Amino acid sequence: MLQAAIRASATRGVARQSVRCLATKPPRKPASGPAKPTPAPAPPPAAESVNATDPAEAPKPIPGSSAVPSLDFSPGEEEDAKRERTGAKSSKDSLSSIERRRRFLGRVSFAFMLAGAGAVTWFMGRPWDEDELRAKRLSPEEATQSRWERTRSRFTGLFDTFTEPLWPELLPPPMQGPMYRPYTLLVSVDDLLVTSTWDRQHGWRTAKRPGVDYFLAYLSQFYEVVIFTTQYHYTAMPIIDKLDPYQFYIIHRLFRDACRSEKGGQPVKDLKYLNRDLSKVILLDTHPEHVTPNPENAVILPKWTGDPKDRGLVAMIPFLESIAIFKTPDVRPVLQAYAGKNIPIEYAKKEAEMKRQHIEEWEHSRKGLSRGGWTLSGLFGGSSEVRPSAADKVPLTYLEQKRLEAQRQYLEEQEYMRQNKDNFDRLIKEEQEAMAREMPSTFWGAAQAVLAGGPQPPPPSSQQGSSAPPTTSTPGSSPK
Repeated sequence: MLQAAIRASATRGVARQSVRCLATKPPRKPASGPAKPTPAPAPPPAAESVNATDPAEAPKPIPGSSAVPSLDFSPGEEEDAKRERTGAKSSKDSLSSIERRRRFLGRVSFAFMLAGAGAVTWFMGRPWDEDELRAKRLSPEEATQSRWERTRSRFTGLFDTFTEPLWPELLPPPMQGPMYRPYTLLVSVDDLLVTSTWDRQHGWRTAKRPGVDYFLAYLSQFYEVVIFTTQYHYTAMPIIDKLDPYQFYIIHRLFRDACRSEKGGQPVKDLKYLNRDLSKVILLDTHPEHVTPNPENAVILPKWTGDPKDRGLVAMIPFLESIAIFKTPDVRPVLQAYAGKNIPIEYAKKEAEMKRQHIEEWEHSRKGLSRGGWTLSGLFGGSSEVRPSAADKVPLTYLEQKRLEAQRQYLEEQEYMRQNKDNFDRLIKEEQEAMAREMPSTFWGAAQAVLAGGPQPPPPSSQQGSSAPPTTSTPGSSPK
């Protein structure tokens, strides 16, 4: 009997501890499927009658509960009960006064923005002003008269910074005096003056076209030579410096930032920004797509592919010099007459015909003089027939005379440059050294130079010190 009492007491202790552990565990989250009820644990084995009748040995109930809590429940049921509507109005349907005021101000601002956009659109369709026509280089007759076209033109003009040339006038006013040239010759670089070649020994190199030096030097007597290329400054500048190291022939240089961009980013050379009379402008290029704004001023030449025996550039000189020698009032009709033709060959035929007519006129004048004229020997009874002598030659034409003068002047200039080449090289070297000294060597120095508005002048030498700067005197006057 003692053993049975001990076994019953141990069994009651184990059951009591199990109930406490299960009651204190947090409820598990419900699975995706319906919760299945947990089967109730089996009741402990019945104790003997002695333990049932003993009140001291009877199990004590858990505080706060009248009976053992049941584990047959679903944790999701309590959460669903908490989520039940209470009958109160949702906060989504009710706005605070601040939120209502914010929405009202937003609608008012949007309405004002639409009204302002309409007013600006209406204002941009106003008639053209004189300043606008002057900036666009248009006459009142050439300007658009439609209000929609004016609005569209002004609106697209807001984005001209990204498509138009960097300056409204690409060239300064023409030089006066001995350097004045009435005609302007725009010359491209790519495949016209130079080209890129490759061989196994040297790799990629920039080749200079045969006769390019003579072409630039000779025509600089008649034209204001300007390099106009679609390359960027940092790639084209070294090439131009090699073509004209002393800057004698090429007056101005225009690069990619002087071009206008069309659809697709295609650069074109718009001559209306050139600040020159287009009736005196000739553009030499090898790419037709680059001259679409002014095809009447352009001469499209075949691309040079690196042939060392090429003479295409030199063959263009007689045609170009004749335009300047004869002072053609408008070059555009002349260029249009030769459009699509081989200009050197066609012009050579034209000049040969002019020479033939000149010889015929000269011979006709000699025959008329020999038939109807009188001579000193005929006056005293001698023969009046004019006999040709060795000195009687066909005189040069006006074009040939001017060409001979230009060639003579070219030779004189080349001789002058050969005699003073050392001085020119020394001046260029000094200029480069001066620029290197003024250029800041660090980022901080560059920032200070930008903030100061440029490089500072060099400090005075120690020899001058506090002495006054030297004065210069002109001939016929005494120094002060």
